[in-house]
Order: sequence, then structure tokens, then C-alpha cells
Amino acid sequence: MSLEAYLRLGETVTLGSHTFTADEIKRFAEKYDPQPFHLDEKAAQQSVFGRLCASGWHTCAMWMKYNLQNARTDDGAWREPGPRPEFGPSPGFSNLKWLKPVYAGDTITFTRTAVSHRALASRPGWRLLSLKAGAFNGDGQAVLEFDNAVLLRVG
Repeated sequence: MSLEAYLRLGETVTLGSHTFTADEIKRFAEKYDPQPFHLDEKAAQQSVFGRLCASGWHTCAMWMKYNLQNARTDDGAWREPGPRPEFGPSPGFSNLKWLKPVYAGDTITFTRTAVSHRALASRPGWRLLSLKAGAFNGDGQAVLEFDNAVLLRVG
């Protein structure tokens, strides 16, 4: 299997789905994003959202959770000589968009698409993998998207 096939370049991979509960939304918000529309149903009703919704950071954190869970399940796919490629840290992300609110009770499906990769001159044996991340509600509407990158050791 080539590196391109292993990375599934151009293919949108479903990472998993998660249902956001009111209690979970409030717990996350209490710790990390204590805005009233994430903490209290009555306050949320008076907000632009009209009801309790998850923090965008909560949605991003769940994307990361499912992304990592999915990466761990791909271990058996590498059949080439030499070590399996090793995912390293991410140098960052861009174009983060919270497109629609994630309401209590919504089930969100997380995706990623590997777009390209290139060698890093500054780090022999490492490549920079570019990804498009996404999340969709039960109606198929995009609720989250961003571009990110991850370092990949290939030798």
C-alpha cells in the first residue's frame, strides 16, 4: 500500500458521531467557555441561538477526539516494508468556521479529508499532511469546518 493510499488522499473519512447532551454542554462550558447560552436554558432562549447550544470549542474538541480514535484503528492498514508512518504534532489550523449551532440533543458526524502532503526540508524523514476537517448535523448540514496540518514521520 502506498503512502497516498494509506493516507486515503482525497477521500472523506467518517470519524464517528457524537450526541451532545445538555449536561455535557454545560460541563464543558463551565470549564472552558462560560457564556450564558452554553450554561443555562433560559439564558439561551433569550440569546440569538434561541436554545442551549454547545461551544464551538466543544465541537472542535470532539472532532479531535474522534480523529484520534480513528487514527488508532488504522494501525493494521500499513503493509509496506519499513515502519508504519507515525503521526506527530500539528503545527496549527486555519479557516475555522462554526457554520451552524450545535444544540443539545444534536448528533454530529465528524469527517476528515487528507488533501496533500509534502516533504519538510527542515526535518528529514517528516512530511506535512494537509487536512480538511468537517462536522455535520443529522440533517447533513455543515456545522464546523477548518483546515489543519499534521506532521507525519515516514522513515
